[in-house]
Amino acid sequence: MEIKRPLLLISNDDGYQAKGIRTLVEMLADYGDIVVCAPDDARSGFSCAFSATTPLRLQLRERRPGVEIWSCNGTPVDCVKIALAEIVDRKPDMVIGGINHGDNASVNTHYSGTMGVTLEGCMKYIPSVAFSLCDHCDDADFSPLRPLIRTITEKVLREGLPIGVCLNVNFPLIKTSQTSQTSTTSPYKGVRVCRMAKGTWGSEVVRCHHPRGYDYWWMVGQYTNDEPEADDTDNWALTHGYVAITPTQIDVTAYSAMSQLSEWFEEKHL
Repeated sequence: MEIKRPLLLISNDDGYQAKGIRTLVEMLADYGDIVVCAPDDARSGFSCAFSATTPLRLQLRERRPGVEIWSCNGTPVDCVKIALAEIVDRKPDMVIGGINHGDNASVNTHYSGTMGVTLEGCMKYIPSVAFSLCDHCDDADFSPLRPLIRTITEKVLREGLPIGVCLNVNFPLIKTSQTSQTSTTSPYKGVRVCRMAKGTWGSEVVRCHHPRGYDYWWMVGQYTNDEPEADDTDNWALTHGYVAITPTQIDVTAYSAMSQLSEWFEEKHL
């Protein structure tokens, strides 16, 4: 009986043509069969949104031994859903989001389309991981990420993840010289398994006036780490040169608040 290679389903929110996802495919091509289904253009900030009223279209962009690359006009989550329904011939062994151009640490987790990919895979009971680099440049250098991305992928393929838990992996931006890029020494100080930092976005809306007489708005913003001294967070790890791995769960129940809320509501007549 033929033993099938692991099947990796990869998507992102930067679009199928982005350097990050293309680099990720090349990093992992020897680990199994790869199906990419990613947006046909950038869909950053779409989180777990899916298209309820827009017809979706698929287009095969590339096929070579062990790799298929598809694009979809929908959201990152749409891409995962339609790939599972229409493209793959079996349940993937792993769903991977990334490599994202820009970090997805702290509260960015809730906005990220890359994390939307990973959460969708996790909700389908598939081991899922998101990879992000703290560099928004279109031509970002992803080469320092290769050893750890391969190690993490291999470990998850071999060991799996707890049901309802996925991994949010963020890499700090490290400026490496040509000598250090060819070195076997990692440019990172290490890996930290850490919690999501408390943070806020402010100054998020900029009002502009169009020459034709109407106002319009840009969504921008400035992020603030609300606990900069806490050394157990993803923000701290990234700021200090560590790779941050944050276990992220589907169940968002605030268990610590249940007892107090029960006293408020369950024991009184409303």
